[in-house]
Formats: sequence, C-alpha cells, structure tokens
Amino acid sequence: MGQKINPLGFRLGTTQSHHSFWFAKPKDYSMGLQEDEKIRNCIKNYVKKKKKISSGFEGIAYMVIKKKIDFIQVIIYIGFPNLLIEGRTRGIEELQTNVQKEFHQRLNIAITRIEKPYGQPNILAEYLALQLKNRVSFRKAMKKAIELTEQTGTKGIQVQIAGRIDGKEIARVEWIREGRVPLQTIRAKIDYCSHTIRTIYGVLGIKIWIFANQEQE
Repeated sequence: MGQKINPLGFRLGTTQSHHSFWFAKPKDYSMGLQEDEKIRNCIKNYVKKKKKISSGFEGIAYMVIKKKIDFIQVIIYIGFPNLLIEGRTRGIEELQTNVQKEFHQRLNIAITRIEKPYGQPNILAEYLALQLKNRVSFRKAMKKAIELTEQTGTKGIQVQIAGRIDGKEIARVEWIREGRVPLQTIRAKIDYCSHTIRTIYGVLGIKIWIFANQEQE
C-alpha cells in the first residue's frame, strides 16, 4: 500500500523550512503551537471580514511567526494588493490592534508581496474555490488554474478535487496533472496545500502539488 505523507513535512531541512521559529520547554510546546494557530486564524478571519467589502479573495500565501521572550513578529506573504496594502499603514495598524487584543504580548505585523502569486498553492486553491462556488465547471476551473501556474514558470503541477463534484449524488475524486511532480524525490522542491470549500451540495476538498524547481545538487 502507498504510504501517504505531507510533502512539506517530508522535506523539512532540505528544500522546505519551518513557518514558525521559537523555542519552548516540552510542557509548554502544545500551548505555543495553539497560540500560533490562533494568530493565523485571527489574521485570516480579519482579512475575510474585510474581503466581504472588497472583491477577490484573501491572497495570503503563508505566514511566518517568530517569537522572542516578550515579542511576536508575524510576516504575512501576500500575492495581491488587497485591503491590507491599499490603506497600507492604517490597515496594518488596525489588524495589529485586532490581533493584539487576543494576546498579552507585543506584536508586530509585516507584509511582504510575492512576485508570482499563482506559483503558490494556497492562492491557487483559493482561486479554484472561488470558481467552484460560482458554479464554473470543475474541469474548466482546473485547466484555468494549471494555465495560470504554468505562466509562473513551474516545472509541474497536480490538482485534485474530491467530494460531490457538480452536485452529483455520489462523491468522487477527480485529478489532473501537467508536467512532472516527483513526490518521492526529497531534493525536489514541492509546494503543497489542502483546502476545503463549503458549497451548497456539501464540502469539497482541494489538494494542490506544485513542483517549483529542479532538484538541488
């Protein structure tokens, strides 16, 4: 039987690095982990609220959290200039105060723009989710997502959608691959994400693997 493993965790220390940097005693580790999750959810919820007013989607690729003794730094990597960028300082300050209410430490939020947003699986999954919610045919949406990724110069991509696709009675899994996606090669830099969408028919799951560049020697 094939043994499934998360492609990011599998490559830690070779082509992938951690998204959280901090040290803790073994007994405090779970608390720190939960705090990270809370920070990420808090930021995502804030952006979602603002997103309702503006068009488009969140566009957050990933967040890096660095913790010191009495200070937390959060770097948000975003793909598109959304509300956080438009009113740059005002938006960031508002978000900072919003998140700081939950935590009793000093918090600093920085925003970094990504050059090729569609090379990021999280942004691509959000785009795909938006298309499926708007009742676009899943095959058309998948092909469009692959086209967008190919423009960023990636070596390969695989997209998988599972659930009641197109509202059919029986759930199924559909996938499409373009180029190479060497999942068993640890030196291959592969970006991965799984994303859930709530549609009127039920929950759909999206998985995206992007082969970013050639194996490093």
